[in-house]
This record gives sequence, C-alpha cells and structure tokens, in this order.
Amino acid sequence: MGVGRAPERDRESPETFLDTCMSTDILRFATAGSVDDGKSTLIGRLLYDSKSIFEDQLDAVERTSRGRGEEQTNLALLTDGLRAEREQGITIDVAYRYFATPRRTFIIADTPGHIQYTRNMVTGASTSDLAVILVDARKGLQEQSRRHAFLATLLQVPHLVLAVNKMDLVDYSQERFEEIKEEFSAFATKLDVADLTFIPLSALNGDNVVDRSPNMPWYDGPSLLHHLENVHIASDRNLIDVRFPVQYVVRPHRADDAELHDYRGYAGQVAGGVLKPGDEVMHLPSGLTSRISRIVTADGDVPEAYPPMSVTLLLEDDIDISRGDMICRPNNQPCVSQDIDAMVCWMSESRKLTPRSKLILKHTTRTVKVMVRDLLYRLDINSLHRDEDADGLSLNEIGRLSMRSTQPLFADEYKRNRMTGGFILIDETTNATVGAGMIVAAD
Repeated sequence: MGVGRAPERDRESPETFLDTCMSTDILRFATAGSVDDGKSTLIGRLLYDSKSIFEDQLDAVERTSRGRGEEQTNLALLTDGLRAEREQGITIDVAYRYFATPRRTFIIADTPGHIQYTRNMVTGASTSDLAVILVDARKGLQEQSRRHAFLATLLQVPHLVLAVNKMDLVDYSQERFEEIKEEFSAFATKLDVADLTFIPLSALNGDNVVDRSPNMPWYDGPSLLHHLENVHIASDRNLIDVRFPVQYVVRPHRADDAELHDYRGYAGQVAGGVLKPGDEVMHLPSGLTSRISRIVTADGDVPEAYPPMSVTLLLEDDIDISRGDMICRPNNQPCVSQDIDAMVCWMSESRKLTPRSKLILKHTTRTVKVMVRDLLYRLDINSLHRDEDADGLSLNEIGRLSMRSTQPLFADEYKRNRMTGGFILIDETTNATVGAGMIVAAD
C-alpha cells in the first residue's frame, strides 16, 4: 500500500522558486535521536506532505519499497541515500535536504543515531538553529536520546524540540506522552536549554507532522512544521558584538578606471553585530581605527550589514589589512590571545589526541599552528562524568583542552558567538580535519 499521491502544487519556474527562497528566512535544523526512532521517516514525511519531492523521486522510492516487499512506501529512503544505509536501515552520513514553504526555507541535517557516529552528529548540529530529538513512544528516553540532547546544548543550539514519535503504536496515549515529557524535563534541568518544545507525532502516518492530528485531540500545541515555520530565530544571532573576519582583500587593479584604481575592499561574512557606513571600527591586530565608507554586495551598496551577510567593506583610511584579520568596534573587542581552553570533539580514527600534540587550528578566516598543553578532562556524554585522569581522546570522544597557538586568535566564548567561538583542528601531515572545538575561555 502506498502513501497516496500528494496534491500537485503549482509548478514554479526555477527563478520563482529561488526568489521565494531568497525572500524568506532560512532555518537550519538537525534531527537526532536513537537508532530506529524514525528520523529519516520524519524528514521524508516532511518533504512529502509539504509537496517538496518530485514525481520521479517518489516513483523511485515506491519501486524500491515494493522491491523490498514492504506494504507501505518507505519515506525514509528519501534521505537514506547511501547503499549501506539502505541495506542496514540506518543513517551513517549526515544527509542534507532542502525545502521551502511560503514562510521559510529549510535546511535539514539528518544525523546518524549510532554512538560511533557522534562526530557526524556534531557536524550536523554545529550550524543548526534548532534540533529535533526523536524518541520512540514505546521505548521512551534512551541513552542515545540523552546523548544527542546533551550534544545539542553543548553546541549551543538555541531551540530544542522533543518529538515523541510512533504515537500510533501506543494508541495515541496522552499518559505515555506525559510520562516521556516529565522524564525529559527532569533530565533537561542538568542542561543549558534555552527553549524546549514537546510534540507528539507519528512520522509514518503523518500525525502532527505538517497538519494537526485528529487522533490526539488532547494535544493543543502546534504541528511540527507549524513550529518550524514560526519559531523565532532572529534574536539568536549576536547583533551587539561587531565581528568581521576578513576573508579576502579586493583590489580590481584597473588603471583605466580612476574609481577602481583606488578601490580597496575587505570581503568577508559578518559574524556579529550590525555595520553601517559612517561607523567607527577598529582593525585587529594593529589596533588602528577608521570609519566605514561603503558596504558593497553583489547587488550594489547596502545601508547596513548583519549576520550572516557576506559583504565587502570599504574604509576611509588606508590600513594594512589582510586575510585572517578582524574588524570590530573600538570599545567592543574580542579576546586577543594565544592561550585558549576549549571543548573538543575528536574525529580521527587513525590518531589519538594527547597532550603535546601539534595541530593546525582554523578559526574564522585565520589559520595557525597550535600545541595541546593539557587535557583537563574527558567527558562521558552518557553520565556527564568528568574523567580528569584521561590520557587522551579517541574517535568520537569529547574533552576539555588547553592549547597555545603560534599567533594570537581574535575569539569570543562559543556561548556568546558560535562563529568566533568555534574552530576545527587539522592534521599537519594529512591535511584531514581531525577535531571540532568550542572555545570556553581565552586568556
């Protein structure tokens, strides 16, 4: 039995669809939870019920489902793209999917449930505005549910949704939903959760996914999609601390054009604050100050820039600025330091992170060499116990480190600014990314 055809939406031209995406806000969210809690099915249901999949995609999924002898179309196949995932019925890689409604554009990161893919969960959630933690209504909270909730709060994901899935298998029991809600609420008191929402649903049948379900009249909250469309994310970005890491110096070098001959712009992505022409700014590391004369985008000059806009700044004064430098406010500067404490998730299978390890650290647009001075503790993400006697970090383990860099970093604490507080670690020999970190303190 198939899922039935969704009503055809009006076919939009690619240009119209792109205009819709550009004119609406973008919500990045990650799904997480234990194995078989239904993450991929939920995303498939969201894509299907919001009419965001093409006919040929649905036909391919239906053929695969029939070939496997399944009575109902398996919407999880829309996201489980790797052959190994389909064969095992699990998610291994982080699968990104995109869809849009008239209110918002969405980027979904479907993260793996297995403990050995913790690094993939960290990758998917690190840029998310919201995390959806799925729980099987029959099994309740599992170790992996708690682990992913903790990781989401460690990564400072501002909004958390606990989606109690498979409610159809417990006869849509309000009592069972309230039990799980109470248990997770008690666990959440140990975490740094800014915004927590509970939604009972059935991804398989579509209850409370896109539309409110008549099977749960006792639930008076929004459907999942309604919550995703309306959750307020504008205030999550730091609009106070001006941070502009310089990515590239723009010099057109057109001798025949007087204006371009003197053009010197500094391109990058706004990491914090609001910038306007006429604002006084400071350059780091020199400490010299100037004023913004223009803010330029691909569509011309704009009156202001804010996160996460990519712009080119022109200053009134000639200052020696290069890639990796920072533009900020004179009275509101990031910490300039070579010594940092950070929480690190180790991602390498081939080597262990130990004190005295030498690595390359990439922070905003700045790349420096660092040495691990000390492993302060390794964190057990199941019990939240700190092992202060640990001698190193292996694949998927998380710990707090102190490090020293060869050049100063212009950094903020991760909880204050995720862009200027986050970094990756790179192996000097292989150039492979071996760790992801969040700055806790800089001296």
